[in-house]
Amino acid sequence: MNNTQPLTANAQNANEIAFGFVQSLATELSLGRVELPSFPEIALRVRRVLSDSNSSLEKVVRVVGSEPALAARLLRIANSASINRGGKHIADLRTAINRMGYDMVRSASMSFAMAQMRNNKKLVCVKHYLDELWQRSTLVAAFAFVVARTCTKVNPDEALLTGMMHGIGKLYVLTRVADHPELFVDPATLRKIVSDWHTQIGKAILENWEFADAMVQAVADQNDLERIVEAPDLSDIIAVAILMASHVKDADGLIVALHDLPVRERLGLDAQRTLSILKDFDAEIDALRGALSV
Repeated sequence: MNNTQPLTANAQNANEIAFGFVQSLATELSLGRVELPSFPEIALRVRRVLSDSNSSLEKVVRVVGSEPALAARLLRIANSASINRGGKHIADLRTAINRMGYDMVRSASMSFAMAQMRNNKKLVCVKHYLDELWQRSTLVAAFAFVVARTCTKVNPDEALLTGMMHGIGKLYVLTRVADHPELFVDPATLRKIVSDWHTQIGKAILENWEFADAMVQAVADQNDLERIVEAPDLSDIIAVAILMASHVKDADGLIVALHDLPVRERLGLDAQRTLSILKDFDAEIDALRGALSV
């Protein structure tokens, strides 16, 4: 009996800590105080300059060029197999940004920022979770790009960016959890907190960052595969891309999961097309992930 009492007390204490943490998330969300701590400033500067319709290409080049590591990444992406289909190598940032397009630049800068955060010493306790999130985000982004291009009229680059950002709420929760190591005692509780809160928080962050309404809504709707709308949209693409990422090695399971879902019919994802995206486009998906990860 004495052996069980400390465990019970510890469990109760862990529950109280988790409850207090969730309450703090709710308060921050209600007050609109949802800003990512430790998020690299360069990514926010790139976002701001690309969101300003008055920004010239020269200004974009100056902002991106102020961070040599990001500039080098964009050049590598612009010359990668997934973007440089003509095979012409380029060496200047201006041409690279023109070739990629602004949404791809946004995606690359956000991927760069997430990669930087994974190496932040203050976040070493959540590095495993950050690594997992980054890998997942690049996979969802690549699937979103392919689904948008093959099944809809939605801009594939916008879908890529939204896929890259779909887990931004998880990133926020994980950075906050770094100050509460007690929550790592029970990984199941931590994952439940992340699962329960990340879409609301992600929506709030993207609203604060003034992302397009469709992108904000897609992040909010990402777990809703039962939506009823007339035409396929960005929310459909992201929800399906997440499902595909969960079944990347299980085509039969994906077909079963999509069966009878309204989104399957809107996107025309019969068994043949679903298999095609998983198998015929696997090289392109790998190339897109590689481009975001270089």
